[in-house]
Amino acid sequence: MKRALILVMDSVGIGGADDAAAFGDEGADTLGHIAEACAAGRADVPGGRSGALHIPNMNALGLGRAAEAATGRHPSGLARIDRPSAVWTYAGEISKGKDTQSGHWEIAGLPVPFAWHYFPTTVPAFPKSLTDAMITQAGLPGLLGNKHASGTEIIAELGEAHMRTGKPICYTSADSVLQIAAHEETFGLDRLYDLCAITRRLCDPLRVGRVIARPFLGDSAETFVRTPHRRDYALPPPAPTLLDAVEASGHDVYAVGKISDIFVGRGATQVLKAPDNASQFERTLEAARAAQDGDLVFTNFIDFDQLYGHRRDVAGYAACLERFDARLPELTALLRPGDLVVLTADHGNDPTFAGTDHTRERIPVLAFGPGIDGRPARPLASFADIGQTVAAHLGLPPLRHGTTFL
Repeated sequence: MKRALILVMDSVGIGGADDAAAFGDEGADTLGHIAEACAAGRADVPGGRSGALHIPNMNALGLGRAAEAATGRHPSGLARIDRPSAVWTYAGEISKGKDTQSGHWEIAGLPVPFAWHYFPTTVPAFPKSLTDAMITQAGLPGLLGNKHASGTEIIAELGEAHMRTGKPICYTSADSVLQIAAHEETFGLDRLYDLCAITRRLCDPLRVGRVIARPFLGDSAETFVRTPHRRDYALPPPAPTLLDAVEASGHDVYAVGKISDIFVGRGATQVLKAPDNASQFERTLEAARAAQDGDLVFTNFIDFDQLYGHRRDVAGYAACLERFDARLPELTALLRPGDLVVLTADHGNDPTFAGTDHTRERIPVLAFGPGIDGRPARPLASFADIGQTVAAHLGLPPLRHGTTFL
């Protein structure tokens, strides 16, 4: 019996990217700076978490040692484990981005072979030809925003005007993305999805990575809240990935969370949608119970990035890591002989860093399962080594990119 699980902690980078300076991210270290803040008492919350970062399960697997190998510094407050139970190392990215899409594609054996299109920081951010086509094809009275912005902040700023005028709120970030926020009731959820589908087609020639529907509810700036009905419209992968290889072998890919959106449904034979870490963990447990010999479970855990990294919430990020860590024994209890789990990330999002965007970092790679002896592995030159390793474990033909590390 050989099954594989890839668990991506969205944005849990461990610093040290060789080319971080080229992205304006020199010095970023998501895990290291969170641990440092916790150890110094700067992430204490009255009535909530306090003290040093408490992630004993991931640390026992080798997370602290992987971070030390990536940066030369062991994370503050974490015990230094002499013999971690996982095969542990770190990986660097060769794709020219620092976003969810390029990170996941590369993990699945497909480094992004082109440069994404990024919208400028000018106002307006989007070319007139694009916005005119959106307005015409979707029958809109106009658009609001048209700039770089935080999603929660721009909804608070323009949500009431959106409800009065019927104009959707469009914004972007340092990622290759065009996000559209609209009220679920006054604008309509299906209408928002239709608008995003139109915008996706218009963005294809530009090579914009994702168009994201950002629905919200409420009746004022004080009460607006984003709903769980986010939907990502991604550019399709230009070549087969690990997911396609598993499907071609006649086995199932359990795509949990937003994995199916990231790969535009390709290779995702079982789609298990879930909006947050808690529900994504439940669906992962569900998949682990159902998966058979040769199957792949692939999960993205979104809260680290979406709720805490972008909002620069150090204490919230620390608490999120601790909640996730506490649940890991539920998963390990379901593992069977022959199972391989790879716990990793897709980029960084240092909550102590400037701005609100992702950070170019190395990622942890912790490979474990029944019968797998813990040891250090070589540093991985590409995230694609993860996909190649999983392909070899499942007995699949070699992928085009990457080298197995087991």
